[in-house]
This record gives sequence, C-alpha cells and structure tokens, in this order.
Amino acid sequence: MLTQEIVQSAPKVLLHDHLDGGLRPSTIIELAKDLGVKSLPSYNEIDLSNWMTATANRKSLELYLEAFAHTISVMQTREGLHRVAAECAEDLAKDGIIYAEVRFAPELHLTEGLTVPEVIESVLSGFKSGSEGLGITVNALISAIRSKTRSKEMMEYALRFRSAGVVGFDIAGPEIGYPPSDHIHAFRLAIEKDFPLTIHAGEVGGSEYIQEAVQECGASRIGHGIGLRHEIPGGGAAKNRGSALASLIHERQITLEMCPSSNVHIGAVSSFEEHPIDRFLELGYRVTINTDNRLMSRTSLSKEIQECKLAFGWNLDSIHTLMENALSSSFISSELKQSLNSHLSSWYLDPDHSIGDSFEDN
Repeated sequence: MLTQEIVQSAPKVLLHDHLDGGLRPSTIIELAKDLGVKSLPSYNEIDLSNWMTATANRKSLELYLEAFAHTISVMQTREGLHRVAAECAEDLAKDGIIYAEVRFAPELHLTEGLTVPEVIESVLSGFKSGSEGLGITVNALISAIRSKTRSKEMMEYALRFRSAGVVGFDIAGPEIGYPPSDHIHAFRLAIEKDFPLTIHAGEVGGSEYIQEAVQECGASRIGHGIGLRHEIPGGGAAKNRGSALASLIHERQITLEMCPSSNVHIGAVSSFEEHPIDRFLELGYRVTINTDNRLMSRTSLSKEIQECKLAFGWNLDSIHTLMENALSSSFISSELKQSLNSHLSSWYLDPDHSIGDSFEDN
C-alpha cells in the first residue's frame, strides 16, 4: 500500500496556484510587523491560519476572496514579494512538485509605490532563488483582475517578461457579471503574439462563461470549469459526452484546472463526492488537479489527491494520468516537457511504487 509519505514524494505537476493564496501564516505576521500593518485579524500564527480557513469556507466566492486583503497587504515591497515567492517554491518542492505555474496579479501590489515591472521582477527572482537545488521549476502566470480595466496593460507586461519566466496570461477575481469577453482586447493581443491563455471560467458562473473563454477568447485551459458539469449527463456510456460545448472541450482537449477543496469552500459543490473531477476523468477530458489557494483552503496537492482517493477510489494510474495531463497542458517548451515526462514515467511505472492498488488511509 502506498503511504501518504510516498504520495507526497511522488513527482507532481501543478498548474493552478495563486501566489497570494499560499503564504505561510508566520510570514504574513512577520511582514505585517515589518510594514506596520495593524489590520491582521490575529498576530498569532495558529489563530491566523484558522481565521483564513474559516473565512474562506463560507460557500461564496465573494466571501472567499475577502481573506486576500490580508495577504496582499504584506506583499507590497520588493523584499516581501521576493520572500513570498521563494517560500512558495520551497513549499511546493517539499510537497513533491517538480513543475509549477503560479499566478499573481501585479496590479494588486502597487499601493506602496512599486511599478508593475518591479513587482514581476521581484516575484520571478523569488521563484528562482527558492527553487535552487530543490528539483523544481516554477514559472509565472500574470493575472488581470476581471472586475477592473487593466487587462490589456497586464497582457503587455506579460509579453515583456515572456523570456524571463512568465509563460501565460489569466484573468481572475469575482466571476458573475464579469464575463471573459469584457477583456477581449487582452486576449486578442495574446492570440496575435501566440501567447498561452488560461481563463478562470465556470467557477461559480454557468457554462456560457466557459464557452466565451474558449470560443471567443482563445483559452487552451480553463480555471476550474465546474459549470461544464451541467452540460454532461450524469450516467450512461463514456462516449456520451453531452452538449456541443462539452464535446468541443473534449475534442480540442481543453484543459480543466480543477481545485476540489476550493470548490467545496466557495459552495460550487457541496462535497468532494459531488465534485465532477472524477466523472470528467472517466470520460476522457483533459483534467488536472490543483490547489488554488493553499493557505485559505489549508491544502496541498498531496492532500487534494488523498481526498479524491477517499471520495473516488483513485489508484496510482489515476494520479499518473492527472500528472501527464498537467504536464502536457503546461506552457513550457516541448523539450522540457519531454524531460519532465521521463521523470514522471520512471517514477509512476516503477514496480516498487505499485505495491497495492490504492492509497493507505491515514
């Protein structure tokens, strides 16, 4: 049987993780004291961690996002951003992740006078120093806030840093009332420059947000995509993949960046057992499993996998498929994909890791 420790040490690929949703509570407190931030709900590490999780777990995306005011408040200096990014890389490596794409919105980190390039440079330097010697590569995705109007500008900055570690573009934030097409000029620029796109869609919104993201905006990956479940029958043969949109997502192999714990916390689904990730995997969609916000949802990629094992009975082959899906959907060169895939295959196909067909419960 595979223990939790072996699951954690297994090589993994992560595509959907927010930098401002993964800070260490101790770091928030230390940076807040350094900056003179007096608005934290607690300056005790355990109490602050508990507050973050309780605040996020209120069955509403808008309420979930309230906790970010406190993480963002301490991410306003070069030093703070560098430290948070370095610790992010360290924490992901400790969880057995060999490749990650971590997203952040530069426009949220300008209140103390930093410029957008300074924000991006600080984060990229943090990823680089935090990754050194740990067997992980961390690249950045630039997000624009969908309820604001700076998406084309952020896209331009993403292009400026595309050879320095920024590998894709995203929009994030409150979804209802802010469809992807509101940012069509940013997406058209990305398409013109052949720059990869992932778009938050169908997290709490309906399938129309997903359709816009794919058909109008050119996304090759969808952040969350929970809304697609309404386009797919609950049972029947595997070949019955539902509506025209569902068939399009399947045929084009548009990647679904699914984040089960986060989806439960915002109320998009009521439990892991009701999450569509297993159904989508069964039907051959290009599904990936992700963390979204490790602090707010008190999670890790290993924990997400363990929870889904308990809910769906996943085995090692399931995890291997999810990791291959993530790697093939990543925004990196084919050469790096090939190298990392060799690493994945050599580990997951090793007979020593296949003793037993399921994970040991803890």
